[in-house]
Amino acid sequence: MPENAIEVEGLRKQFDQVVAVDDVGFTVPAGGFVALLGGNGAGKTTTIGMLLGLILPTSGRITVLGADMLRQRYRVLPRMNFSSPYVDLPHRLTVAENLGVYAHLYGVRDVRARIAALARDLDLESFVKRPTGSLSAGQRTRVALAKAMVNEPDLLLLDEPTASLDPDTADWVRGYLRDYRARTGASVLLASHNMSEVERLCDDVLMLRRGRIVDQGAPADLIARYGRDNLEQVFLDIARGQGRAAREAAAE
Repeated sequence: MPENAIEVEGLRKQFDQVVAVDDVGFTVPAGGFVALLGGNGAGKTTTIGMLLGLILPTSGRITVLGADMLRQRYRVLPRMNFSSPYVDLPHRLTVAENLGVYAHLYGVRDVRARIAALARDLDLESFVKRPTGSLSAGQRTRVALAKAMVNEPDLLLLDEPTASLDPDTADWVRGYLRDYRARTGASVLLASHNMSEVERLCDDVLMLRRGRIVDQGAPADLIARYGRDNLEQVFLDIARGQGRAAREAAAE
């Protein structure tokens, strides 16, 4: 395992006249749990898409698990996975069938045993044989997470992993992710609008605004730097363009 699971330098993506990501650079250390935060349109989804190799950067360099994602991504794609409740799985397939498709794509050896373990670990057993389209939003969120864990990835990219979950289930999922990281040494990049979740899970936070990283630090350090009580207040300062003023006021 290289020192950094992700290394990004000078990353830029332009769609026609719109610059979605503008000269972004950051690292995710091996075994790290890092948050990528920003308001709608800040560039989070585009950045994750480029990390996955789904979107071609306009310029810049991305290294994931030691591989150049522009030239060598097929070396490391089997060791990565991605979860988002906003990316639908085929509705007509059952949960087990959907998980089976991805297990085969990732070359999982004992597919049936792996699906049974995921159903048990993520509490899917009561609906694993139901069509995915018949599930509630919260159930689909858990299935999306199960899909992301099917290959036991070394790098996990998560987009709102607890969206639509009730507080108890969301807390359980956060514990599951924390335990998985501790057990496997996996690295995690999390995009979330749940600031309390980020405070609990993440070692480092990257703050995006208008396609640029405008601040970075551990949650506690950011809260202290801005003179706020919690990370949500810091997020609001940055999203509303008040970051510099808040930092200067806190320093006085």
